[in-house]
Amino acid sequence: MSAKELYQLYQQHPCITTDSRDCPEGSIFLALKGDSFDGNKFAAQALEKGCALAIIDEKEYAKDERYIVVDNTLQTYKDLAREHRRQFDIPVIAITGTNGKTTTKELVKAVLSEKYNVLATEGNFNNDVGVPKTLLRLNKEHEIAIIEMGASHPGDIKTLVETAEPTCGIITNVGRAHLQGFGSFEGVIKTKGELYDYLRQQPDGLVFLDADNDYLVDMITDDMWVTPYSTDPEKQYACISGELASDNDSPLLKFRWRKPMMELEESGESQKWHKVQTQLVGNYNVKNLLAAVAVGINFGVERKAICHALENYQPTNSRSQFLQTEHNRLIVDAYNANPTSMLAAIENFCTISQDNQSEKMLILGDMRELGDESEKEHQKLVDIIKETGIRDVWLVGPEFGKTNCTFHKFDDVEAVKTEIQKSRPSGRLILIKGSNGTKLYQLPACL
Repeated sequence: MSAKELYQLYQQHPCITTDSRDCPEGSIFLALKGDSFDGNKFAAQALEKGCALAIIDEKEYAKDERYIVVDNTLQTYKDLAREHRRQFDIPVIAITGTNGKTTTKELVKAVLSEKYNVLATEGNFNNDVGVPKTLLRLNKEHEIAIIEMGASHPGDIKTLVETAEPTCGIITNVGRAHLQGFGSFEGVIKTKGELYDYLRQQPDGLVFLDADNDYLVDMITDDMWVTPYSTDPEKQYACISGELASDNDSPLLKFRWRKPMMELEESGESQKWHKVQTQLVGNYNVKNLLAAVAVGINFGVERKAICHALENYQPTNSRSQFLQTEHNRLIVDAYNANPTSMLAAIENFCTISQDNQSEKMLILGDMRELGDESEKEHQKLVDIIKETGIRDVWLVGPEFGKTNCTFHKFDDVEAVKTEIQKSRPSGRLILIKGSNGTKLYQLPACL
């Protein structure tokens, strides 16, 4: 059965479920497979619970005409999503990058929502299951879609852009993450660049470009449409420029932005800066904010509305959050971690003013999926921390456990909780950062 024929069935039953525990009446069950499960085994159960049809890829489970057997259910899911996406002639913005893609997605969504009805990836549904799931949520009310795309292996982004068929794209940055899957930093660059490769082939494909990132600039060719943004005032060609505008007394980021100097001079507004006090922590978020500004300007969002959106955006899910507890001030960035984001977070932490440097504290969890580079990267980070002068450092996980240092080491988050109960840290400014698997996001409730 072709993708178009399957899509006709989907139009009759416009609800796809991949979970046999959630089977709305008249929906289609699509049997996905994973390392520890096989959805084909639950197809009959899904039909009993209310599904009208079941798409499977193992013939032995087909019992009657309600079963549709395909070669590969995951590919079928992507094909259905692509066919559905093609029903909507709207801008589709793809966002990928080593760090900041979820925060950038949320900022772009906040800005565009000031003017448009926006569909955006929920949570971190950014893989080859999450992207089709998001695309199938498109309806006639949506005016713009924002699709986050993650990658951990070569070819991942190519697969996702061929499903979503974006019209615009942002690569936030490239860094040393998922090296176990990519094999090398060069592999990271090549894979993220698959978004540019796709947009280059589209007549109106547009890239929102961090013009300060040499790796990204080197991927751009003369035949591409580009909207650059920059924190470098010397880059006159940047469509949006910005800079930090905060002092070091508050962890919260304040920045300012403006249109290009040449354009401002022509309009008589050469000194017109737009100042924004955000609820985000981390100077590194300036680039994510400028990306959102560039997108907003491109799609005609008023400047006051852009500032309003950025000022009112509240970070969640342990991403660049500032929390004041009864005993401590916390910077919580514990959803993900890799050498690039760890270094940026620590450098930013060191710039924040504190009456006494000893009152600062680091609680850092392992950086996952670094493969053969893991031991070297963890030791490199520890050596950098030694030079910061921060004395109270807690390292969590087996990878940090292998490092050569005198910092406190803990096997897991439970051991950290026990120590918090015992030592009761108070009056501290604490950075909490680690890969999601280390579960450091549980610590704010204890501190």
